[in-house]
Amino acid sequence: MFSGIVAEVGTVEVVEPGRLRVRGPQALLRTAVGGSVSVNGVCLTAARLDHGAFEADVMPETFRRTSLAALGPGSRVNLEPALGYGDEVGGHLVQGHVDGTGEVVAVRDEGNSRWVDITVPPDLARYCVVKGSIAVDGTSLTIAAVEGEVVSLSLIPHTLQSTIASGYVPGSVVNLEIDILAKYVASFLSSR
Repeated sequence: MFSGIVAEVGTVEVVEPGRLRVRGPQALLRTAVGGSVSVNGVCLTAARLDHGAFEADVMPETFRRTSLAALGPGSRVNLEPALGYGDEVGGHLVQGHVDGTGEVVAVRDEGNSRWVDITVPPDLARYCVVKGSIAVDGTSLTIAAVEGEVVSLSLIPHTLQSTIASGYVPGSVVNLEIDILAKYVASFLSSR
């Protein structure tokens, strides 16, 4: 379980079938072999640790369902170690189980904020509500507006400085995780 508060922007060193190696010494301070690390919102198990970098075994299914396959050496990624019991949840509860990918369709600056509009797959759009939470590449964000299958996010300077969001441009593919509470409420209501 994660909070969606990115600990560090890491750098991909190796991406190959079945394996990902990422450098991120700050995010690994609390991680041991077998521990979980969120990489752009994807929960991966640290299979090997080596001087500020970790390797994870990545299943073909994970590469198919997320944006990880598009990464290459030098790609910047959001990193967050798993929460420990008693840790502060500064964002919202994020599982690291990506529900789908979206595409950035517009980016515009307004004052000290940057608006980012992202298409959301139709089966996920129904869970998106204004002032609700969504994890984008593992970052806990608040939805500012929803129009059909497009969610709009207004990002503060800190988010832009401490995550990969500052690099989003139209066409960027992002990992999306819908708020787990929204999924549980929808499941409960549909079973009644």
